Formats: sequence, structure tokens, C-alpha cells
Amino acid sequence: MTTEQINKIKELAITYGFDCSENVPLSRYTTFGIGGCCPLMIEAGSEQGTAELVRKMTSQKLPFYIIGKGSNLLVEDGEIPMIFLHMGHGMSDISEEKGVITCQAGAALSAVSAFARDRGLTGLEFAYGIPGNIGGAVFMNAGAYGGEMKDVIESVTACDMQGFIREFSAEELDFGYRHSVFSGGGYVILSARLKLALGDKEAISERMAELTRMRKEKQPLEYRSAGSTFKRPQGAFAAQLIEECGLKGYSCGDAMVSEKHSGFVINKGNASFEDVMNVIRCVKETVYLKKGISLECEPEIIRRNTNL
Repeated sequence: MTTEQINKIKELAITYGFDCSENVPLSRYTTFGIGGCCPLMIEAGSEQGTAELVRKMTSQKLPFYIIGKGSNLLVEDGEIPMIFLHMGHGMSDISEEKGVITCQAGAALSAVSAFARDRGLTGLEFAYGIPGNIGGAVFMNAGAYGGEMKDVIESVTACDMQGFIREFSAEELDFGYRHSVFSGGGYVILSARLKLALGDKEAISERMAELTRMRKEKQPLEYRSAGSTFKRPQGAFAAQLIEECGLKGYSCGDAMVSEKHSGFVINKGNASFEDVMNVIRCVKETVYLKKGISLECEPEIIRRNTNL
């Protein structure tokens, strides 16, 4: 990827009215607060423009990555030789018609949940405290406290790598535990339609407040992290296995297995990528040795030599 290629993509993005920044620290874009610099960050501002940029970058074989709130992401330190396309404020429109909410990929889950609550629509309360956006939530079928995105998704609009935009029905989305049809790559999520039911606004607010209290009590929200570090293994719970192996509080540098919730690896202040990876490696090896269970990381890991 040459400077000339980067500049051409930047010029194209600007013609669509997209903001661009160079040499951007990715630590600003991840909830872990960890990550090196990318040569170009593009702020997506329209669905059609995003699709055209994806087509152009693909045709030129430029490595790029779609980033939202970075709440399920661990990025290596150093220079990350990829263009990052950020789904944020410019792709955050939310609207509603007859109980169906349409929201762009950059809309925050908390904002969409609050939007539903204010209109007396129930079904999205579980998502209120999840620190991600709609695009990421659909991508991984985010869920909590008995609810998942698959329970409310009516359809999703996405573009393929050639820039063709299409709509996926709920039946086509292949939702599973932290999985969707998009998990294997090949598409960029642009927007989603959520089908909710009429409910009592006060009851919805109370449920959201209750879940917020539970999260504060049980999760280490006072520290930076990427949420649950390990997927739930079949027939067991990662946090319980980690605690039973005596790893609660285990640390390397400023990365530590949370003493509040052992399913979280946290950044106590200035943890490096390698600090976190060392903790993850120790946890996986110890749990496998003592319990015979292989834990799988939930956050996506971006390395300097990743080919996307």
C-alpha cells in the first residue's frame, strides 16, 4: 500500500463528503485503549459512498478494516498498515415507522435502545448497556441477559466487496452464538431494521435501570476492556473456569484478569497489546491444562501483518 494509493482513496472519500485523518492512534477508537497507528481513518457518511469506497479499495487490493466503537477489538501496537473505515456519527441515523426501527450501522446500541424506550417499544432493553454500535452488534449477534440481536432483527442492508448493496432477511442472517452470516467476511453492514413490540415506557425504563445496576455490580466497568474476553464454552462458563483455576487477579504489566469478574481481562492503565496477549495465553493454557477445555477469544484481534 503506497502513499499514492492512500491519497487517491482519501481524495475519493472527500468527494463523498467524508472526513479523513492521517496517522491516527487506534487506541482512541477501542474500548481497551490499546492499538498502534493507521495511515488513514475515513469517517463514513453515507451508505452509497461507503459501498463505493469498499469497491474501490477492493479493486486496488488495499487492506482495510471496518471499525465501529471498537468495543470487541484488540489491536496490536505499532504501525497497522491498513485503511480504517469508521462507522460513527456520519452513519448513525435512527428512525421509526409502525414499530420498526431503521438504524444505520454507526448508531450506538445505547442510543437505539433509548430511542425505542422513548417510543414505548420493547425488546431491546438487553442492549442498553452494551458498549457497541448496531453494525458490530449485528456482525457478532451481540447479546446479554437473555436477549440477542437475532430476537429483534427484521432485515439488514449490507454491501459486498464489489460495492453491490443488498438486503438480507432475518432468515438469511444465519445467527448463532456470537455469529452471523457476516462473520466470515465479504460484506460491510450498512443498516438494520429492528422489529419491536409495543410496551409500557415506564416498565421498559425500569428494566433498563435494573440491567444497568447489575452490570455495574458485576462487571469491571471502572476499567477499560473489550467486555467478555472469552466466548462461553459449551456446557460451561468461562469466568467460572478461570476462577476455579486460581487465575482471578493474574496480571502481566497493566493487563489483569479482573478480580470483580474473571471473564474480563482489563487494562489497569497502560497495558500494551503484548501484556493482554500474555494474560490471554496464560488463561487459555491453564484452563486447558486443568479443565481440558479450550477457551476461544471473543474480541477480534488485529495484528500488523493481518491480511484482510
